[in-house]
Amino acid sequence: MDIKKVEGLIRELLIEIGEDPEREGLKKTPYRVAKAYEFLTGGYKKNIKEVINNAVFESEVNNMIIARDIEVYSLCEHHMLPFFGKCHIGYIAENKVLGVSKLARIVDLFARRLQIQERLTSQIAEAVMEEAGASGVGVVMECRHLCMMMRGVEKQNSVMTTSSVLGSLRTEDAARAEFLQLINRQL
Repeated sequence: MDIKKVEGLIRELLIEIGEDPEREGLKKTPYRVAKAYEFLTGGYKKNIKEVINNAVFESEVNNMIIARDIEVYSLCEHHMLPFFGKCHIGYIAENKVLGVSKLARIVDLFARRLQIQERLTSQIAEAVMEEAGASGVGVVMECRHLCMMMRGVEKQNSVMTTSSVLGSLRTEDAARAEFLQLINRQL
């Protein structure tokens, strides 16, 4: 990303909305916004192999592995406003397991792009399925969308839930039920 170019665009935006980009509080705002967007859209510059970094390990386990309450922050592609919440991932291992931090890194890889929650949920599930060589994967996301909360319909307490289930979690009722029970369990 060309930081200087984005700075110029943000400066123009400030003028367009009626602000003075030279006033004390705004002098460095174009740079800060450009750096923020560089970070918030950093998922475009990464790929899944980089993120996994060979942290796939042989294992005798063939059971369900769950990572709950992974924080997720993304930008809605329709308004470029944040949405945020939790992502729950479960997969049934087939002699390989992913390093646990890699699940959170997979979430961030896809979340740090302009997104819709529905696609983000599917991208995470597909990546885990492929990288873990799992027999089944389930992903559930629960997010609040600022594009719905602070503009438009202004509904403060709405939460959008999306899910993607692949492989045995799609075809086997018992596996899907176990996944849903485990992610809804209060510790």
